[in-house]
Amino acid sequence: MPDNVTSLFRSTAAHSPSMAALTRESDGAGPVDFCIPCNPYFPTPAMFEEMAARLPDIITYYPSSADTITAELCSLLQLPPQCVAMGNGSTELITWIDHLLVRESLAVPVPTFGRWTDQPMETGKRVDMFPLQESSGFALDLAQYAEFIRARGTRVAVICNPNNPDGGFLHKHAVVQFMDAMADLDLVVIDESFLEFADAENEPSVVQEAMLRPNVIVLRSLGKNFGLHGIRFGYLVANPALAGRVRSMLPKWNLNSFAEHVVFMLKEHGAEYAQSLHQVRRDRMDMSGQLSSLPGLTVYPSQGNFLFVRLPVGAEGTVVRDRLLTEHRILVRECGNKIGSSSRFLRLVVRPQVDVRRLVTGLEQVLYGTSRRGAAVSEQATGTAYSSGTAAVDRLVSQTNGAGTRGLAQAAGAGMPLPAAASAPAVGPGGGMPVPAAAGLPQPEPQPVPQPVPVPQPVPVPQSQPQQFPQPAAYPEPAPQPAPAAPPLAPAAAFAAPAPAPAPVQVPPATGPTPPGVPARGGLTAAQVRGTDGLSMAPATGWPGAQSWPDAAGMGQAAG
Repeated sequence: MPDNVTSLFRSTAAHSPSMAALTRESDGAGPVDFCIPCNPYFPTPAMFEEMAARLPDIITYYPSSADTITAELCSLLQLPPQCVAMGNGSTELITWIDHLLVRESLAVPVPTFGRWTDQPMETGKRVDMFPLQESSGFALDLAQYAEFIRARGTRVAVICNPNNPDGGFLHKHAVVQFMDAMADLDLVVIDESFLEFADAENEPSVVQEAMLRPNVIVLRSLGKNFGLHGIRFGYLVANPALAGRVRSMLPKWNLNSFAEHVVFMLKEHGAEYAQSLHQVRRDRMDMSGQLSSLPGLTVYPSQGNFLFVRLPVGAEGTVVRDRLLTEHRILVRECGNKIGSSSRFLRLVVRPQVDVRRLVTGLEQVLYGTSRRGAAVSEQATGTAYSSGTAAVDRLVSQTNGAGTRGLAQAAGAGMPLPAAASAPAVGPGGGMPVPAAAGLPQPEPQPVPQPVPVPQPVPVPQSQPQQFPQPAAYPEPAPQPAPAAPPLAPAAAFAAPAPAPAPVQVPPATGPTPPGVPARGGLTAAQVRGTDGLSMAPATGWPGAQSWPDAAGMGQAAG
């Protein structure tokens, strides 16, 4: 591995160089991968041997049509084919969702998967970013998020469950409640790409509910949970009209022969797949415990196949990343280029215990020297343009949402301390995000991993519960314009009140849809929405004993 690996990261359009690029730069053996969130236990060695034996046919001949492959997957998951569209990876589906269904604006909590912020901005849409709070463990408060969407006048809302990179989890009943509260939006997307690794609920997916609603899409991955990122395949579930609209735009052969071969293999390997998910969940708990023993390292609760960690004060993520790669041949995901995060954070993929011991040893040497009593790395702010996640959100929200102050944006971009009114309260290692490299910043004492707060099991939601969310009737739709840019996807005006009604958030009178790139009415800055309370994390409840292929939610039994 070259001594200066930073150039490899700067020369790629992705967040990290590919494994192929890293292998070419080394002696032919790639590093241990803690970067790409992939199931390390599936496919089994026997399945790889079967694919290798079929390799000449797989790469020589055309695959079947996407309809044929989709029908086989739907038979496996017991989903109606007319409600499913398969794509060449979830990124292809996100791209088509943006082109076809996002007309002017999209709201998304940050930090999250980068394509949900980057894709709509690349096509000129307004992206309203709702900052998750470190003080609440990056948990998403759905009521606060709904209030933010109403204040911004956003037309599309996205939720990732579990969220990437922090692994935050939302209970199914809360997600369904949010979907119904947002029934007047053009679209609600629930990205469940990592949901099959969760064990907080037996049936956490909302795919069945999505098929019954006119404006909801559920996005699901296959490469992550099947351990095959190189085979680009994923799928979405929605009502037949929405799914058909996306499916009609996909090329006939957008799925390759490897994807077809794997999909047709899966029905014979349901038990092995279920066992692989169980093992990842066990490894997640073991890995969290080992990492939390490192002084000053904060590990956040996760329901994904990755852990979000904050480095000790004084440790700069790009330096840690580069030294782990060059000195220990370990690849990690440094999150300084992820909106809403900073270079003090790493996302570490769950791997077998033997690999985790190697990671812990490498972190001990990089962070503390040869023992845990040494000093953390001293290099500061060499690999990111900003110094703290909250400052980055303020900068980007002020530019994109159009409701911030120029001075705050300049301070964030320059790594200056934020004004007291805009900064998050300092509550220790688990609280407001301190600015790295600030002179005299106190060194926190070693902290254990934050423990999930037990919550009751999902129960029927009381009749008064939906009032937590701003109701559609309280937010009249903008008046129609003579020449709208695009026809509405659904009769959203039918959800509006006939006359303006009092609303929890005061929104100036609407004059029409907000053009892309123009500050919206009633916008909120990141500073104004700080200090929210997130949903409590659910405790791990063990692993289901599925002996056959899991259902569409990836958690239960499937008949047949």
